[in-house]
Amino acid sequence: MSPKAQIPSHRKPRSSKMNVALRAGVTGGVMGTIALTTAASPALASADKNAPAETVEMPTLSSDLSSSATQAADSLEMSALHYELQEAQQTAAEKAREQAKETKEKAEAKARAEAKRKAEEARKKAAEAKERASRSAERTSLASASGSTSTAPVGSGNVATLIGFLKAQVGKAYVSGATGPSAYDCSGLTSAAFKQIGVDLPRVSQDQSTTGTEVGLGNLQQGDILYWGGKGSAYHVGVYVGGGKFIGAQNSSTGVVERDLSYDQPSGAVRVL
Repeated sequence: MSPKAQIPSHRKPRSSKMNVALRAGVTGGVMGTIALTTAASPALASADKNAPAETVEMPTLSSDLSSSATQAADSLEMSALHYELQEAQQTAAEKAREQAKETKEKAEAKARAEAKRKAEEARKKAAEAKERASRSAERTSLASASGSTSTAPVGSGNVATLIGFLKAQVGKAYVSGATGPSAYDCSGLTSAAFKQIGVDLPRVSQDQSTTGTEVGLGNLQQGDILYWGGKGSAYHVGVYVGGGKFIGAQNSSTGVVERDLSYDQPSGAVRVL
């Protein structure tokens, strides 16, 4: 007889329920005690199959597994918190860098604008100072010229009559071709003024600029005829009244006025008295 044929008929095979229970206990680790019904010893093998089975206590792994799971969960939670903290720190640092950059750009733009404003103010002040210096030099030059002129007494003779008449016409209208008494053009006024002292002048400014003796602007006397434009082709005339001033019928906007020589520097002058 072969070995397979010699299996004792009284030994019962291990219960499949026990195998399942063992696998469940080892694998799951969730039960504290597993009750197994088995033939635990050879003596039980011969017992009647209806006899009650013993219960065997098996060690449980659920406590260790639970602790490991808790530790793993805690580790994952700590890792997540650490990652969130790092991300928050990076975000805050990036935001701080952006704010610092924006603040720097604004400060630089403000500084450039302020520098531009100050430079513009400096240029404006320099231009104004230059303009004032130019005007001062012009006034000094004119004062020097008028100061070197000889002045006849206003109250004496023909000059006083001439100047008195001219001053009385200030404020009257300018009308082209008019010779008075309510309106004048430039040569009409000079003709009327000199007629008061018995001097007949040519009617137009071109001819009046060639009458009498040519004098320099630095050697003017009251009563000298001033002209603007070329000698013999003058387009305007007036009369020097002293003190660096002249009287003339300027234009339709101003009429007859008394002005400083600096108002409209003449080209030349002639003396008929």
